[in-house]
Amino acid sequence: MGDECVSNQMAEEKRSFLNDNYGDTMPLSQLKPGELGRIMAVEGGHGIRQKLLLRGLFEGSVVRMISCYGPVTVEVDRNTVSIGRGMAQKVIVRRM
Repeated sequence: MGDECVSNQMAEEKRSFLNDNYGDTMPLSQLKPGELGRIMAVEGGHGIRQKLLLRGLFEGSVVRMISCYGPVTVEVDRNTVSIGRGMAQKVIVRRM
């Protein structure tokens, strides 16, 4: 068991905690076009959090899915932001 296995287990425990306490949580990439979601957590280290923060995506932000095909494109604070699907998988949202 390497660090990756422990990291995956911790991420799964955090996702389980969010589902138990906040209900309908999912990765950002699973929202459908037009749906709103609130960012509940970001699974990842300082680097990914910083990249998302610079784009206006952080815990508590409300996003509207524009496109989930190819790069994931969302609207946040009247700005359009596109991120890769891998990065979008690490952003946990609650459907509104």
